[in-house]
Formats: sequence, structure tokens, C-alpha cells
Amino acid sequence: MASQRDIKSKIGSVKNIQKITRAMEMVSAARLRRAEQRIEQLRPYADGIRKMTRRASEAAESIPHLPVLVEHEQVNNVGLLLVTSDRGLAGAFNSQIIRAGITRSREIDADGPSVQWYATGRRGVSSLQFRGNELAASYTGFTDRPVYADARHIAHDLTAAYVDGELDRVEIIYNHYISPISQTVSHETLLPLQQADILGEEGEQEEEQQSEASAHQRALWIYEPDPEEILARLVPDYVEISIYRALLESTASEHGARMTAMRSASDNASDLIEQYTLEMNRQRQAEITQEIMEVVAGAEGLR
Repeated sequence: MASQRDIKSKIGSVKNIQKITRAMEMVSAARLRRAEQRIEQLRPYADGIRKMTRRASEAAESIPHLPVLVEHEQVNNVGLLLVTSDRGLAGAFNSQIIRAGITRSREIDADGPSVQWYATGRRGVSSLQFRGNELAASYTGFTDRPVYADARHIAHDLTAAYVDGELDRVEIIYNHYISPISQTVSHETLLPLQQADILGEEGEQEEEQQSEASAHQRALWIYEPDPEEILARLVPDYVEISIYRALLESTASEHGARMTAMRSASDNASDLIEQYTLEMNRQRQAEITQEIMEVVAGAEGLR
């Protein structure tokens, strides 16, 4: 049985860890508020880009003959972009993206095409490399606060690979932020445009509710210049803004998951301190009882 000194040492260690987890919880909460503000500001713009791209593609009589808009006849290589974080201690935030990516890669392999891996965040990069997967490109060092230039860099690499024929389809998997305790894994197709998810959730609901009216509204749209030219200009922006939105969603999800995980760790530390304190009190009581019995035995021996 552990001595009182050993138990006190354990209690001190747990208290120190609890201080760290509480501090990390507070930091994550502060960063989460800023990330939520960035998401709220971006979502309307991202949804607007998606709706404009969809309407322009429907209004265009023919898809412009641009390499980025050409749908490849055969799908031999699929680019899979996993959006993870640079740091851990965020519960299942990174592991669920890795699991979703591995599951999707198996589905793609079963259909015939091969997978080329792309990943953001050191956790995703190291996890894929540990599993023996070779990465076509990796992006790290900015997951705490991504900027639009990061999304543009990633979009340029993916678009260039698609135009050069290295990729025939581009997909992205990331955590969609709902609340600090709820993040869902989202899977989207970025390229080709003909298969892309160019409507957000709000746009899909709007289309379901106003399917008949939307057809009439599209007929009233006037395009200047032609829809084909507008579409050619929108597609690069669409890819960039989709990746940027995924990065921001992932950042907010990361801070929310870490805040929740650290709060749970602090609560578990409190429970552990109570258990150790109870064990220490029992140990002290046992030692006092043993000393009393020894005194009594000694007194009886002197009679």
C-alpha cells in the first residue's frame, strides 16, 4: 500500500496537470470565439460564390474549353485532401478525419482508381506517413489561424495537378463546425465542376423549398459578360473559397474539440484528486489506528 507521502505526491502531480488543462481550456475558448466570428463572416460569401457558380453553369450553353473545367473521360487518380491540425490534445478531432480518409480511400481503391494523398496539419501528415502512405503534398504551420493565401496555395497545387492530368478528381474531407461540442465530418468534391458540391446546406434547403420558383428566377437573370466567361472566372475563386472555408471550419472545430477535451480532463482530474484524498485519509486513519494499538499493547505488556 502506498504511503501518505506517495499519495500526496500523486495529488500534487494531478493538481499541476489540472492547472495546465484549465489554462488550455481558457485559451481554446478565447480562440474559438475569434474563429466563430471568422466563420460567420465567411459563410455568406462562400455560399454566394457557390450559388453564382451553379447558376452560371446552368445558364452557360456550353462549358468553356478551359483545362480546369474539362471533365476527364476516365478517373484513374483521385486527389484526397485531409484537413487536420498541427497540434493534438483535441479528442477525436484528428482521428475521425484520418478514419474517414482511410475509409474513403478503400472505397476509391475498390472502384479501381488510385489515391493521391494531400494533407494539412502535422497530425494528419504524420498519421498518413506512419501508415505507409506517400503524400503528394503536405501543408503545415498555419492550422491555428489560416489565411486566404494558405487556401490559394493549396488550391493552386490541386488545380495544377488536375489540369496536368495527374488528378482526375479532387475531394476534400474536413470537420464541419456546428458547436463547441459537436463537429461533423464533411466530404466534398471540388473538381471536376460537373461533380462538385457547389451548393451549401442553406442553398440545398432553399432549392428544395423553391424548386419551381427558382427556375423562373434563373430565367430573369441577365449576364454581362456571357455566362461562359463568368464561369471561367468563378471556378478558380470557387475552389479557393471552398478550401478556405474548410480550413476555417476545421480551425473552429479544433478549438471547440480541444476546449471540450480539456474541460473533460479537468473534471477527471478533480475526480482523481478526490479519490487520492480519500485514499490518503484512509491510509492516515489506518496508521493512527495502528499506533494506538501498539501503545495499548505496550501498556498491557508493562502490567
